[in-house]
Amino acid sequence: MNRETAIQKATALVEQMTVEEMASQLRFDAPAVERLGIPAYNWWNEGLHGVARCGTATVFPQAIGLGATFDEALLGEVADAIATEARAKYNQAVQDGDRDIYKGITLWSPNVNLFRDPRWGRGHETYGEDPYLISRLGVRFIRGLQGDGEHMKTAACAKHYAVHSGPEALRHHFDAVVSQKELWETYLPAFEACVKEGQVEAVMGAYNRTNGEPCCAHSYLMDEVLRGKWGFQGYYVSDCWAVRDFHENHKVTASPEESVTLALSKGCDLNCGCTYQRILDAYRAGMLPLEQIKRSAIRLFTTRFLLGMFEETEYDQIPYEVVECQAHLALSERAARESVVLLKNNGILPLNKAQLKTIGVIGPNANSRAALVGNYHGTASRYITVLEGIQDYVGDDVRVLYSQGCHLFKDREEPLAQPGDRLSEAKAVARHSDLVILCLGLDESLEGEEGDTGNAYASGDKRDLALPESQQQLLQTVVETGVPFVLCMMAGSAMDLNLASESAAAILQTFYPGARGGKAIAEILFGAAAPSGKLPITLYRSVADLPDFTDYHMAGRTYRFLKAQPLYPFGYGLNYGDAQVTAAQADAASYQALTQHGTTLTVQLKNRSQRPAEEVLQVYVRVLGSENEVPHPKLAAFQRVTLAPGAQITVSVPVDAAAFSTVDDTGARVFDGTGAALYVGFGQPDDRTLALTGKPSVEITIGQ
Repeated sequence: MNRETAIQKATALVEQMTVEEMASQLRFDAPAVERLGIPAYNWWNEGLHGVARCGTATVFPQAIGLGATFDEALLGEVADAIATEARAKYNQAVQDGDRDIYKGITLWSPNVNLFRDPRWGRGHETYGEDPYLISRLGVRFIRGLQGDGEHMKTAACAKHYAVHSGPEALRHHFDAVVSQKELWETYLPAFEACVKEGQVEAVMGAYNRTNGEPCCAHSYLMDEVLRGKWGFQGYYVSDCWAVRDFHENHKVTASPEESVTLALSKGCDLNCGCTYQRILDAYRAGMLPLEQIKRSAIRLFTTRFLLGMFEETEYDQIPYEVVECQAHLALSERAARESVVLLKNNGILPLNKAQLKTIGVIGPNANSRAALVGNYHGTASRYITVLEGIQDYVGDDVRVLYSQGCHLFKDREEPLAQPGDRLSEAKAVARHSDLVILCLGLDESLEGEEGDTGNAYASGDKRDLALPESQQQLLQTVVETGVPFVLCMMAGSAMDLNLASESAAAILQTFYPGARGGKAIAEILFGAAAPSGKLPITLYRSVADLPDFTDYHMAGRTYRFLKAQPLYPFGYGLNYGDAQVTAAQADAASYQALTQHGTTLTVQLKNRSQRPAEEVLQVYVRVLGSENEVPHPKLAAFQRVTLAPGAQITVSVPVDAAAFSTVDDTGARVFDGTGAALYVGFGQPDDRTLALTGKPSVEITIGQ
């Protein structure tokens, strides 16, 4: 069904409603209108990395792990699987008359905010810190959720619009102040791509204000940009209870009725929360025109018609059996394998189990289900932790000793014991092992959304990059044993890896790898699979290198504006193979040609090892001769490549013309350079990446 037809049907239906009925449909928990044959519908559902909060579903790696795959095609497959399971669960729920929350087919995902500061607790819901990477993965994820059928498979939602990335504790009254240059250079590109390329059906407004106006009632962002410049035609939804913040926290209105009037006047169609229960009060007081209520109702029913809610669709026969089916579980395991980033390897990996008698597995995340899934997750019927993955892989061939080592964040595991009550056991396990797999990090109780779990940091954010004190003591204890150890850092954000980078034999950044992520990690440890993920974020040495958390200016943040050298850079990740870019050529001969058509690179690659190499080819661009260019070359293209042992291949990599533009102080995207430098390799063209990999990027200069 095309949108024009859906709008016509929605308009005809809404025209039959009373104002009371229209108003009721602007709540997330819209009641039935029985006289018109409209069933109740709860709009609130989540599909960040699997259908969430509704019982059993395939639990894929958390979004930050999906970002580490740098794999657009994979994101499309994952999203399609999520949409399939959402439809299956919806079909069954409707059949059983269950219209409860989290059972609909409007999925409030993906989160395409930019991970600007590693302290932000919700950063692991995002795809990372680069606007281009987020854009490419977000667009593909949206297309996977919405499908290409006659009806939408599910309706995706790009959130949280816009300029939103913490602090969580301040979000209900915080004003994120940014320049027009930073707005259009950093904070809006992913949303623009999701709307214009992905045709996303919904956009969710953020809690905070941006440059003075609340994001759920923002004249510039919602009216001028979203529906004006970008031509967005879907529905706009508030973050949950954000409209209430207008009068209670932002103080831009004096009453719920004023908040309702402001939100609807700016085009916030759907209220996740309770404030829109006051729509009729505002209407009867003469504050709110009927046409604004009707406009939002038509938009919402347009979405419902596009989803085919009032007729038969091609998705009605999706059976319940697709939920957590073997194909989806295999896809989840593939995503987990692609998401793991090898940060350091002194040659200990991959492990050879034939040469091992005893392995020690230590750490509070070694046997933790919570450390597999991040937040906004569903429930798996089976979890495979790192400990279980290793035990399953080695079987009876290798003895596996285990110690939790410490509580995730408390100073003792047993309430009546003394502090550090598991450290001596960890020391014993290490001393009786040939090597140790040490699993540290966080879970959703330590980094997440404000109020999610009542975590140790109250707001959901981190205070700094340090591990909890209990884990710092455990790490030091393992280091002091002198036993070789491999660190698996299971966290959704940058952590302090300074000591580990000096002392560990190898480091894997596993993020939150999904319900069966332990199997994928074991396969990588033992070489049945190779690590191929790349960092979608910068791993900083210290928060001392960063501006204040509340400062939304980009100077000193993320790889594009970094001033201090990182510990591990964005785009970095090692491999068991040894691929190299041997040559690269561009088909454009002038800067003018780049600005008009972009370019296609012909890249020659060689695997110099006898191991297969799966790599992520990356292209970075710096516009020359422009005062508007960001300080460091920016990601402009990426492509996964696989090389057999000793193989030589040639690949073509398109680079869009937009990569050769900059953003001026007014927020306009301009082509003001005199030339461009392109860097082709397996990471950034920076000194730290070169020092870690020993592989320089191939540079191509055009113009200048």
